[in-house]
Amino acid sequence: MTDGTYGVRYSIEQIEGINDDRTNLEQFLAVVNRRADHTVATEFGSTKPATCFPNGSSFACAWDVDLAHRLGAALAGECQAFGVNLLLGPGINIRRTPLAGRAYEYYAEDPLLTGEIAAGVINGLQDGGVGASLKHFACNNSEVQRTTMSSEVDERALREIYLAGFERAIAKSRPWTVMSSYNRLNGVQAAENHWLLTKVLREDWHYDGVVVSDWHGIKDRPASLLAGNDLDMPESAARKRQLAEAVEAGRVPMAALDRSCARVLGLVRRAKAGEIADASCDFAAHHALARAMAADSIVLLRNENGALPLKPGLVSIAVVGDGAIEPVIQGSGCATTSPTFVDRPLDEIRVLAGPGTRVDHFPVQGADAAATAALAGQAVAGSAGADAVIVFANTEYGYDGEGSDRTHLNLAPGQDALIASIARANPNTIVVLASPDAVEMPWLAEVGGVLATFFAGQGMGGAVAAILFGRHNPCGKLTVTFPARLEDTPAFLHYPGENDRHAYAEGLFVGYRYYDRRRIAPLFPFGFGLSYARFAYAGLELDRASLDEADTLTVRFSLTNTGTMAGKEICQVYGRPIRPRLARPERELKGFAKVELQPGETKTVEIAVSARDLRYFDPEHRRWLLDGGPFGIEVGASSRDIRLAGEVVCASPRLPARRLSVESPPFMILEDPVGRGTLHAFFRKRLGLDEAGADQLIAYCSSSFLGIHNTISWFAGETIPRGEIEAVIDAINEANGWTVRPDAAA
Repeated sequence: MTDGTYGVRYSIEQIEGINDDRTNLEQFLAVVNRRADHTVATEFGSTKPATCFPNGSSFACAWDVDLAHRLGAALAGECQAFGVNLLLGPGINIRRTPLAGRAYEYYAEDPLLTGEIAAGVINGLQDGGVGASLKHFACNNSEVQRTTMSSEVDERALREIYLAGFERAIAKSRPWTVMSSYNRLNGVQAAENHWLLTKVLREDWHYDGVVVSDWHGIKDRPASLLAGNDLDMPESAARKRQLAEAVEAGRVPMAALDRSCARVLGLVRRAKAGEIADASCDFAAHHALARAMAADSIVLLRNENGALPLKPGLVSIAVVGDGAIEPVIQGSGCATTSPTFVDRPLDEIRVLAGPGTRVDHFPVQGADAAATAALAGQAVAGSAGADAVIVFANTEYGYDGEGSDRTHLNLAPGQDALIASIARANPNTIVVLASPDAVEMPWLAEVGGVLATFFAGQGMGGAVAAILFGRHNPCGKLTVTFPARLEDTPAFLHYPGENDRHAYAEGLFVGYRYYDRRRIAPLFPFGFGLSYARFAYAGLELDRASLDEADTLTVRFSLTNTGTMAGKEICQVYGRPIRPRLARPERELKGFAKVELQPGETKTVEIAVSARDLRYFDPEHRRWLLDGGPFGIEVGASSRDIRLAGEVVCASPRLPARRLSVESPPFMILEDPVGRGTLHAFFRKRLGLDEAGADQLIAYCSSSFLGIHNTISWFAGETIPRGEIEAVIDAINEANGWTVRPDAAA
């Protein structure tokens, strides 16, 4: 097994070398702390070269499940060639804050999109005989104290946001393994969390694969095995002794040990059955795939006055920035790949510009502050007279990966000021941004265009050049919201936590859900991305007027390319609760489709939406529920660009009355026919009242805000033992389908 999902990191020392505890730890720490290499590597260190595909935050912007499957298939091919049976990914934690160090590995701030893309990758891998390890389960959303911090998350947010992507991916792809995360979840180490690994994963979701720990993520091996963590990685003599002693002492039953052994043996058999002898792979074809993936993933964020594509016949182009010759293509840490080849953007731009256009390059990073300032001055002066300026910019190196969260949303030191200076000298400035997640753009209004590449892998240079010169029409759309400033982000007041506890106090309202609810204008909304084509939406049809929980709704509409260039549009379907029973986001993604159209072409688009995806989780009733009544269905080009809207009527949930206690106010009891009748009978029998007297006492009680026990005692004029009232409440609860209180049963 080895790391990857965006490239196979085959470490010769770790896989083929000495396997003892000390060497293991030294090699592991060397990998974790390794900064990304953005250049071509042949046997870089002790890692074999492999294709560096676009990282998760990049290629998810393609919103393309088929492309995700192609990625998985290519990775499986390289794994087979290297003799790897299990690839440790994909990582699908929700991008709750743009500061998170591993955000570049993860797909989105939305669980539906996350789960769909992950399932595509996993199916591609496993169809090729190589297992996946879906990670990090769960709520590994920050690198701050990542093995000790407790993610404090309420159950609704857990079920609807942070676990939903895992649930969807598991249902659609059945990954061979799931990897538990480093952090604690609500005070319990995730690797030792029985509720998470057994109650949710195995009992609720019926997962039957292997749970593997993150590397050294287990603190208490017996507790982790009892919780459902089968495989402890890497091998640890100390933790094996812990487990052996617990088994011998009877603290870990042999049946629990046997279950984990059987699962691991099943994984070994599956891995061996999937092996392809003497496998080879086509690295040149994979480089072409990496370039195509990057081209479909890059997001055009700004294109003022048709700044892009660049017009034919330009006399001169100024290319600014070190990223033009050493492109920033990936993040740092365990997922880092030694690329087989790297497209240099400057070279690719020169090829497409042609011999009639002069392309000058201006580096910006000097040996010291004075040299850097001098280079910046030369870049500004050289840009002033060019027909177009292309600035390659990036976030601060060293805060782009595992082990450290970013501390701000600015670009690397000096780059924001440099872009502003260049834009003042030449408004025909295009900025090409490489970043793990969202960045602030104080210079946005001054530039002609912005391309967001995120970390787009070894084919990024060719993809950028193709988009700049109109050889490829950009079609990527954001999978996260870009805030105008860090202070606008949902987690701002609570990040990164204190005293080993990180409160997810925004609850359900993550990403666009938060910006919508707070009426905050983002810099760029979730789902946003421009194209060189224009698309018109029309004729919304819903194939049914009403929905029950088992139904599927087909959303149908027509899409027309009204532009002059072929292009792809990512159409998004959102659900909008109209009269929600509990607090819910204003809209949530419920489906999407990527549609390719020639100029003037119209296609009918159909997107299936399961009624199950319109539900919410009610912690009191311990179940998923569908809001009864009208429910909005919206079709948009982004979460803030809704083009079509309609409604369906959802069947009302058949719910028992609320669970009651002696502290429940009377109105809660009296609004339920069972409660009213039971209480009425109690008044007549216990207090000797006739029908009219019991009715009158109920009327008096209904106005009280006190608990039912205190209210009855007050209005009845005598003290009734608490136990008698508890017995009445238990009878009401039991009649409504609630289990009796444990102490009452005793």
